Amino acid sequence: MTITGEISFKGKTRIDGEIIGNITGEHLILSKDGTINGDIKVSSFICQGNFTGNIETKILTARKDCYIQGKIVAGNLTVEPGASLEGEIKAATQDLQGSAPAKKATPTTPPGKNPSKEEDKKQ
Repeated sequence: MTITGEISFKGKTRIDGEIIGNITGEHLILSKDGTINGDIKVSSFICQGNFTGNIETKILTARKDCYIQGKIVAGNLTVEPGASLEGEIKAATQDLQGSAPAKKATPTTPPGKNPSKEEDKKQ
């Protein structure tokens, strides 16, 4: 079966046929018999089939024997032996991992005061 058009979903979706168009949603699985030609923007993507287009996701798993061609932007990327990736890859970036940026360390001593000099004044 072939579906042409835009797809938007919530929850988990598995593709076993052919999709020509863009997909947005949460958790997408492309089976070994599935094909997507288009861009996807999802929370997580498990690819076992053939994908051509751009991917933006927090978690991407490229399974054995899958084929991905295009630009990949992922917070976490796992590639199994035997998977094929062709294109530009940007992975493990802080803004895509969904975690808050690291906080700046705050000094325990107020600026301009040196604890060793304070002790010298007490003696």
